[in-house]
Amino acid sequence: MIRALDSRIVYENRWMRVREDAIERPDGSHGIYGLVEKPDFVTVAAVDRTRGLIHLVEQYRYPVAGRYWELPQGSWETRPDVPPEEVARAELSEETGIAAGKMTRVGELFLAYGYSSQRYHIFLAEELEQGVGALEAEEADLISRAFPLAEVDAMMADGTIRDATTVAALGLIRLKGLL
Repeated sequence: MIRALDSRIVYENRWMRVREDAIERPDGSHGIYGLVEKPDFVTVAAVDRTRGLIHLVEQYRYPVAGRYWELPQGSWETRPDVPPEEVARAELSEETGIAAGKMTRVGELFLAYGYSSQRYHIFLAEELEQGVGALEAEEADLISRAFPLAEVDAMMADGTIRDATTVAALGLIRLKGLL
């Protein structure tokens, strides 16, 4: 097991913290390990079973300089104590205007545990009722649209959907027989 000998924060802002740890490996050798600490987040698959549709959002993602389709997702970095289902309901409503009559917790995964402690909680939203969204300033360019499930599958297969969280969440939902 790797053991931390010392730790220091090398960068921090509202959304993340980067830490560098001096470590000792199981063989006794020393090194450093960089970690990104971010609050957990939620992702929501909002499914309209009667019409065979799933709701996605598209927005510009600065780190990869492009617009991409993905499941609604987000976190409340200033309120990490809020239960994930409450965050999921709020994020779904904010980004799509949809209220879910039924919200099923599917599971949780780590985003990239090779360098980050961040997890995400996966929810399946059903019994959907359309309302009006309330986008935050950072999401002003966000587009929300419902797609046939088969089209979403094709978008994942052909690389149109490139968000690993979306692909993993939909895969887990299917593996559990929920979709």
